[in-house]
Amino acid sequence: MKDFSAEVHGCHHYDATGALTTPVYLSATFRHPAFRRSTGYDYGRMANPTRSALEEAIALLEGGGRAWALSSGMAAINLVFALCKAGDHVLLPEDLYGGTVRLANDIYRRYGIDFEYIDMRDTAHIRAKMRRETKIVFVETPSNPMMFVTDIRAAAEVAHAYGALLVADNTFLSPHFQKPLHLGADIVLESGTKYLCGHNDVICGFLAVKDADSDLAREIELLVKSEGPNLSPMDSWLMLRSLKTLGVRVERQAESALTIAQWLRTLPMVTDVYYVGLPDHPQHALHQSQSTGCGGMISFKVKTPAIAQNVLAHLRLIAFAESLGGVESLLTYPIVQTHAEMPKDLIERTGLDDRLLRLSVGLEDVEDLKEDLEQALKKATQEG
Repeated sequence: MKDFSAEVHGCHHYDATGALTTPVYLSATFRHPAFRRSTGYDYGRMANPTRSALEEAIALLEGGGRAWALSSGMAAINLVFALCKAGDHVLLPEDLYGGTVRLANDIYRRYGIDFEYIDMRDTAHIRAKMRRETKIVFVETPSNPMMFVTDIRAAAEVAHAYGALLVADNTFLSPHFQKPLHLGADIVLESGTKYLCGHNDVICGFLAVKDADSDLAREIELLVKSEGPNLSPMDSWLMLRSLKTLGVRVERQAESALTIAQWLRTLPMVTDVYYVGLPDHPQHALHQSQSTGCGGMISFKVKTPAIAQNVLAHLRLIAFAESLGGVESLLTYPIVQTHAEMPKDLIERTGLDDRLLRLSVGLEDVEDLKEDLEQALKKATQEG
């Protein structure tokens, strides 16, 4: 089944009513027919029919055998780190979401896990840092917010040569554009709040693995059942709704993003534009080799920090807000929002600074978005 069809039909199991949508099962517990007989459901934390339908749909879209619907993207990352024990070594990209850095540095380091941040644009850097103790190689591609690209196939080969897991954060693209499990990743994770939801009304996350019967799947299942980070039935139903329009949304967002990225380069107050869809992006060819689209995320730098800060007050259509991937376009100031707690050395190594803005392109008319950005940037430049 092709992606557009899978997104619409997913893994819906039609019942006797013939309802086209999966019901919301709000029951916290489930009645058993008799002693040692079960419907497959007993307690809502263990499994829920609405959530199960969503997990089957996500596994199908990711090309995996098992998926878990979780309460947030950070819940998904937490489960990945929970696979580690004291003494394990984890490689992380130096450019990545600030919340991942906070979880690694402030929480999991206290348990004796060694996190190391490296430039993953060159696989040789990954190979040079591998150790016997390396448990996980964690990639985020394209990266947040500098749009670095990691070769997933090559990174997986290096990780597997050392007996490590390759984990891919696929939030910036969604499975519609990129399927890391097909490229060799052992685990793919998504902040489902972003493109998979697409409506800015659900906080959720997902993990998926290739083999439902693997030791890895069983270990994750144990963690999920024990820690209880599951997505609620109502949010699961909302996500099933959202998946039906995933393809049409992200295709439109990517089309508009390319138009805006090309246009931003013509503005005198804009000094740099970072978008993997631009042919002269340093890793454009690599990105194309492992994905079918470029997504709707653009980062760009303006001439001064004052312009970056002033533009936020002059937006009319675009919202100054955190998050991404929704139908509404959002402009984010990473240095004080998503990456406010990033260590100074990582910020300096990646090029993230107080002139950088991150744009999540929504579904508005592209000419309206350009008009809003232009008037806001002009006013900010006059002030700053």
